[in-house]
Amino acid sequence: MLEEVWPEIGKAWVCGVLAAGGSILVQLLAPRAARLLGRLRAADHLRLERRLAAILAADVVGYSRLTSADEEGTHFRLLACLRQVIAPKVREHRGRIVKNTGDGALVEFGSVVDAVRCALDVQRIIRARNAGLPPDHRIELRIGVNLGDVIVAPDDIYGHGVNVAARLEGLAPPGGICISADAWRHVRGAIAAEFVDLGEQRLKNIADPAHVFAVSPAA
Repeated sequence: MLEEVWPEIGKAWVCGVLAAGGSILVQLLAPRAARLLGRLRAADHLRLERRLAAILAADVVGYSRLTSADEEGTHFRLLACLRQVIAPKVREHRGRIVKNTGDGALVEFGSVVDAVRCALDVQRIIRARNAGLPPDHRIELRIGVNLGDVIVAPDDIYGHGVNVAARLEGLAPPGGICISADAWRHVRGAIAAEFVDLGEQRLKNIADPAHVFAVSPAA
């Protein structure tokens, strides 16, 4: 009788040992697996999103001077310019306003041709709006356009490409537009405007000089 039972007892014992061992193994490995999965998720979350973009940086000429003379009036005139000129033209040329910068705007486009066309339209409309106004009532812009790689955040863009666009804006005269050589290579022949070659320019806090082109005032 025992001879018939022993094999069954042995099988049950082996199954029990294996089950217990498997349970212990799971208990030992589960925390490690969870930690590994957490690290993988964190690494994926921290991975930066980047893309090539045309960046337009616009800034009001002499904003501090204007606000010191008429703070509220200047503020309302700037808001009107943003709402009635810049925002509609950005939408028309398939761009997006990343942020308003207090006295200007940072805008992203998928096409550098669209970005430069938008800049030309904005400056043309603002010149017409300023006609006949006294100097202290004029909202004049400087605009810089660059083509470069950017780091994308939910409500901002960062990186060397953005910094160059901002420095190009600073080189532009009141009512003017400066663009990088990378942007110029894409727009030449595609836009009915003349560009003046300004050659290599040193940009503030940018290590390498940049080849810069300005839109001709006659454009």
